[in-house]
Amino acid sequence: MSPLNSQRVVAAETWQTVCSQSDLVSNSGVVVWLDGDQVALFYLPEAEGKTLYAVDNRDPQSGVNVIGRGLIGNIKGELVIASPLYKQHFRLEDGSCLEYPQQQLRVWPVRLRGGEVEIAF
Repeated sequence: MSPLNSQRVVAAETWQTVCSQSDLVSNSGVVVWLDGDQVALFYLPEAEGKTLYAVDNRDPQSGVNVIGRGLIGNIKGELVIASPLYKQHFRLEDGSCLEYPQQQLRVWPVRLRGGEVEIAF
């Protein structure tokens, strides 16, 4: 296989501003719209390393948009969000569920840029 044929084609990310940093609530969630999806943003300014996460607001077990109202916690060194309805825990980093591996929240790349919150899709 030639080097040209072996290269992966990677789609360019499109960054969209969804709110300002002042709209975020420390150690809590807020929900924004992104291209027809509800996205829960979690801002953890005191966390080491990554401080902003973007996950699907829709709870996969109930089908209700409530993840943004969940409680942030730490289980075995993993930052998680607990669904307010059935209390299952999702890793903020990758959206995987600790109790039910078949459940998953979609995650988006997110960043703070010049006082604005941007999500890639």
